[in-house]
Amino acid sequence: MKLIINGKPLDTPELATVADLAAWLELPSYGSAVELNGAVVRRGDHPATPLKDGDSLEVVRFVGGG
Repeated sequence: MKLIINGKPLDTPELATVADLAAWLELPSYGSAVELNGAVVRRGDHPATPLKDGDSLEVVRFVGGG
């Protein structure tokens, strides 16, 4: 499967949903956000949001510090 993640083309295994992508990227259960084709996907919707070849995603991980 080919996805565009943070502006870069990436070959991934077959990922059915945004939740599968989050698991594959090892995103933490908090402190991250996913945008799919220009729309933010709420965390509760990750398991029901399908991915298809060619989708564009922005993945942000929040970092704290001081």
